Amino acid sequence: MIVVSDMMGTLTTGSPFLGLVDWVKHNQSKVRANLYLAAIMPSYLLAKNGIIDWQAWGQKLMVDSLGYIKDADVEKVKHASEWVVEQNLWKKRREDVVARLINHREGGAKVYIASSVVEPFIEPFAQRIGAQTLGTPVKIVDGRLQMVSELMKDEKKIEQVLSRLGVDRVDVAYGDTILDVPLLEHADHPVAVYPEAKLKKFALEKGWEIIGDTPKLG
Repeated sequence: MIVVSDMMGTLTTGSPFLGLVDWVKHNQSKVRANLYLAAIMPSYLLAKNGIIDWQAWGQKLMVDSLGYIKDADVEKVKHASEWVVEQNLWKKRREDVVARLINHREGGAKVYIASSVVEPFIEPFAQRIGAQTLGTPVKIVDGRLQMVSELMKDEKKIEQVLSRLGVDRVDVAYGDTILDVPLLEHADHPVAVYPEAKLKKFALEKGWEIIGDTPKLG
């Protein structure tokens, strides 16, 4: 049995960006951390008010923030990743959804977290629930953390999941936004988790399982 779950919004309401800025504040430079936060405020307000796409904004923010780890090496990236998870993503985990993944794993399923988030920031979270990671790969070049390829998102996510697992479909999939539909449609049992309005409407039409408090329709 193969279970695949999205991460951001599905397993946690935290922010890799805020977690990384917090790491910079406590481990490198409080001044730089404050400057990073100030710099993103204009675009944050645009995204919050729906003037620019919230998810696309958040993904770009994560990519840009990879450069925040100055003089990056393996140990520093590992320390920053653990900090991001421990101080942010894990604290803001959705305990009910995480519990379901743990139950799947304890029942003998292979559990994977598939996300556009860079893999180092997924791994400490996945380890806490006994899952494996399918994220955006990165490398360290001249002291800077960089992506190896494009973000694993939207249709690319399901393409990579099926390719890397060597299957045509999965048994169970979890997602929280309309962008997770390609993943959910390739599952025998799709689950919409705390879905935003568009996914909720789609899931109701399809008769998919819905868990978590959801926005009212209409």
